[in-house]
Amino acid sequence: MLITRRNLLATAGAALGTAVLPGRLWSGSTLEAGGLRIDTLSDGYLVLPASFTLGGIDPAAAAPILSRYGLGTDQFEPPCNVTLLRDGERTILFDVGSGPNFTPTAGKLDEALDALGVSRDDVTHVVFTHAHPDHIWGLLDDFDDPAFANAEFLIGRDEFDYWMDPATVDTIDPARQSFAVGAMNRLEVIADTVTLFGDGEEILPGVAARACYGHTPGHMAFEIAAGSDGVMVVGDAIGNHHLAFERPDWASGSDQDAEMGAASRVALLDQIASAQMRLIGFHLPGGGIGRAERSGDGYRFVEEG
Repeated sequence: MLITRRNLLATAGAALGTAVLPGRLWSGSTLEAGGLRIDTLSDGYLVLPASFTLGGIDPAAAAPILSRYGLGTDQFEPPCNVTLLRDGERTILFDVGSGPNFTPTAGKLDEALDALGVSRDDVTHVVFTHAHPDHIWGLLDDFDDPAFANAEFLIGRDEFDYWMDPATVDTIDPARQSFAVGAMNRLEVIADTVTLFGDGEEILPGVAARACYGHTPGHMAFEIAAGSDGVMVVGDAIGNHHLAFERPDWASGSDQDAEMGAASRVALLDQIASAQMRLIGFHLPGGGIGRAERSGDGYRFVEEG
């Protein structure tokens, strides 16, 4: 399996504006195997209070882990990696990024697609891990039509049903109510044509769904068969390269159901490490491609992008 280093966008500073720091974006970290090409594309990055992740975690226990990664406890700036799979017949996006209306440091997917010579019209399938803003708000164009006009859309049935339930906006954490409104507004546009699926289904040839509930009620990861190897697109089931690996059993404030999210993370990392497969994380560094290696009672992320 060939892996190439990421290519930084040469025009990052000029084309993307001063809100995005030069060198923070890349056009792709690439895997090639079994006739497939998998690129991760930068949609920019988020600026989040660390409490979004650290909620429910003992700060004294978390501090030495974060220190090893050069991180403090005030603010995190996770990258956003959209995965693009091409096999000569299909061009598949896993998630579509934030679009222009979530945060000024994200919503940069078009620039990354341009750097690879891929247009929105080339995309044949869009597969969603879940419906949080940084994964689905890029679904619509300026006219509130699907931005990927030629694509078939696929999302887990439980995830779709949760966000389309009118009761969700009144039962979700108040800080996430805009998430619920935004998800429903976008999913309504594709509701009549979207393909729904469940855990374990082969949603496309060589792409199988893997339920990792907890971050959201219907979050899915996807196992891609790539020749003799497998690649797991983990979405936000593994949401960072530090605490989520070293202490996957700890609850994360970013998960809607923290206990379920931790259980899903432990099981997913065990599968990935045991099978020695590569993983692609939406918020992992260096393009998000790497491996999970066992380290003490936990794991460590080994970047390969």
